[in-house]
Amino acid sequence: MAEKAGKDRGTQDAIPDDPLLWPFAAARLAMDSCLWWLERGPAEQEESSLPWTTPNNVALELVTMRLRDCSRGRSGQAALVCAPYALHRALIADFAPGHSVVGSLQDGGVDRVYLTDWRSATSDMRYLSIDSYLGDLNVAVDEIGAPVDLVGLCQGGWLSLLYAARFPAKVRRLVLVGAPVDLSIDSSLSRLTHNAPEMVYDQLVARGGGNVRGEEMLRLWSKAPSRDDIVQALQKDLSDEEGTALLTRFDRWNAETLDLPGKYYLEIVNRIFRKNQIAGGGFTALGRTVDLKDVKAPVFLLAGLDDDVVPAAQALATAGLLGTPLAFIAAASEPSNHLGLFMGARTHAHAWPRIAEWLRGDLSGVLARSA
Repeated sequence: MAEKAGKDRGTQDAIPDDPLLWPFAAARLAMDSCLWWLERGPAEQEESSLPWTTPNNVALELVTMRLRDCSRGRSGQAALVCAPYALHRALIADFAPGHSVVGSLQDGGVDRVYLTDWRSATSDMRYLSIDSYLGDLNVAVDEIGAPVDLVGLCQGGWLSLLYAARFPAKVRRLVLVGAPVDLSIDSSLSRLTHNAPEMVYDQLVARGGGNVRGEEMLRLWSKAPSRDDIVQALQKDLSDEEGTALLTRFDRWNAETLDLPGKYYLEIVNRIFRKNQIAGGGFTALGRTVDLKDVKAPVFLLAGLDDDVVPAAQALATAGLLGTPLAFIAAASEPSNHLGLFMGARTHAHAWPRIAEWLRGDLSGVLARSA
């Protein structure tokens, strides 16, 4: 599914909101898929044309990602930011000064910060699965040195949670920000996924030649964000010269989409969003059924009070699924929409310093009291 920069499109070019019209949309996609090779544009560029905010180097080149090392030093506990692999590039976690997850963690004293810079899917990646991404995440953690602190953003959140349940000894602390886990809790995203027939998603993959094209998802699921949408996401007055530069940067970031492997995409739709297997306990990851009760590491949950993609009730409900003692679960909510959790100036001024402090804090006293 896609990270939404604006509201769902309601035009004839989009998937219609009315379930009665889904069969017609599916039929249109079916016909279009037969001609996908005529319409397909040039291959997705390997890297963004936008510069990173935080200096970094590539620590690993993997099939699924570039592991970016943004560290300011070689000592201290490492934090790995798991960016969403949904529609947009990982610059969502390092957008601009004052709007950067990486920067806020560093400003809060977390010197060793790494970032998953997910690759746009090429034709030879079309059969990659969720296991492929968990496997490469495991390689990245081993390269950094376990245990790590995992910071999962949106769909990077459920991936981080799966990893923590599959490899509990390799995760010291876990931060989940706007992460959809229990899809039985109502949201616009869960409703959309359940209302659409499976054929719609199958045809999106067929139309992309085995992958789901980012430009297709952007066209079908979102509209171009208005100035007000961007103001709400960045939580900043954009009327001055700096604001104009941020607007231009946002527009360029929003237009640089990622393609997703078809198998990976359909697994998300069917196993996570439709069948709710992560929350329900039936998800098999790298050969083993995952039990969220195996997650006993301290957890921090951050939710947006104005988030219509992953409502606060859904983001915070994850606490009840884990094996982590309640004394080790911290939770916070911010007056923010979805993108504002990762990019918003107000969120970075208030919530992210608290997360950095929590990552650096000594929880031994809490452990002694809860024993």
